[in-house]
Amino acid sequence: MAKLKTVFYCQNCGAQYSKWQGQCNSCKQWNTIAEEIVQKEDKPSWNSSAPETKKIPKPLRITEIDSANEVRMDTGDGELNRVLGGGLVPGSLTLLGGEPGIGKSTLLLQISLKLPFRTLYVSGEESQKQIKMRAERITAKADNCYVLTETKTQNIFRQIEAIDPEVVIIDSIQTLHTDYIESSAGSISQIRETTAELIKFAKESNVPVILIGHITKDGSIAGPKILEHMVDTVLQFEGDRNHVYRILRSLKNRFGSTAELGIYEMLGSGLREVANPSEILISHKEEELSGTAIATTMEGMRPIMIEIQALVSSAVYGTPQRSTTGYNAKRLNMVLAVLEKRAGFRLGAKDVFLNITGGITVDDPAIDLAVVAAILSSNEDIPINKDYCFAGEIGLSGEIRPVNRVEQRILEAEKLGFSTIFVSKYNKVSLKNTLIDIKLVAKIEDVAAHLFG
Repeated sequence: MAKLKTVFYCQNCGAQYSKWQGQCNSCKQWNTIAEEIVQKEDKPSWNSSAPETKKIPKPLRITEIDSANEVRMDTGDGELNRVLGGGLVPGSLTLLGGEPGIGKSTLLLQISLKLPFRTLYVSGEESQKQIKMRAERITAKADNCYVLTETKTQNIFRQIEAIDPEVVIIDSIQTLHTDYIESSAGSISQIRETTAELIKFAKESNVPVILIGHITKDGSIAGPKILEHMVDTVLQFEGDRNHVYRILRSLKNRFGSTAELGIYEMLGSGLREVANPSEILISHKEEELSGTAIATTMEGMRPIMIEIQALVSSAVYGTPQRSTTGYNAKRLNMVLAVLEKRAGFRLGAKDVFLNITGGITVDDPAIDLAVVAAILSSNEDIPINKDYCFAGEIGLSGEIRPVNRVEQRILEAEKLGFSTIFVSKYNKVSLKNTLIDIKLVAKIEDVAAHLFG
């Protein structure tokens, strides 16, 4: 019997060592290095019926390579199609991560039931009866979806040869193991090896594979960081368990933009696509309240209206508090400094709390003007007209800077029934015959004069 080789891997970042040590040199974490047994032997192809002598691919001139666009596969889900860049690419490997209980398995089971293609749903975490119960709750029965409960990759590939699916879904990659690695399922070497086998299968068979991945307490996908480099697309499914809305983001996409966003509503019958995100991000109030302003932001190519809430009050303690939810705290401090220095508003001795409703985080600088309007409204205790919205970036000298795609933002505001939008004077707006009133402002003082007289 050949001598088994042992290797030490960091369970946090995947760094490899020849012997054990207390701290990982790569990620600086303590007590994360564990010993794993690696069995070295020649591995056959994923396809057991394939001949062992495989033809070695030859290099081609770049002009000889067929550059015809791949026909994407429609998933039947508009939000997922948008985030992927138009649909599933044949032969691609997609990794979906998210917190436990957020709805990853529900989303992919719902997708597999909608797909018009023959789909194999492989689960290493639930039994077939459990999956059947969830499928009955989500939708009517689908004849194209096959369910397999298996964790050994060799057995999975045998069933793939028998069924010949057009899409494969794995739930989850941390439960899989292969015979060619002796360590337990979920270890660094097992995740790396099983993913490599699935990549080889996807590229050779041109069948798209979707993997579900666990995440750590820090919010990053569990396993070695190389896992995210190996796959073609990394999606993050996030949300608050206390809210019914879920957000699907693209962290990496070799076939499309990473700026797109998909929004779902979690219901008893599954996940509902939210085609108009503004309906959930703007609260409906019977009376006007101070400290609220509506901003127009862009998520990829999609304009979204969001509600900014601010509360300004006298500081109870000596040091005023600055607290934000969904907005960069350092940027809030910058905005407050501009209001203090350039516009003459005395906010240095007051507590300022800022919140973006809906539980989303926005990095778009175009919401700065709405943040300023909400803070001034709360400070003056004067409500802003509910038909007003804002799109502008605040500069350090107090000027209102232009933002990109301003015409799309204006048209979205008009579509949702807003009467007035405040944008920078320096934006080139060529829209004509619009029902919405476009207010061009150059400085913060101009906005304050319009809002509060």
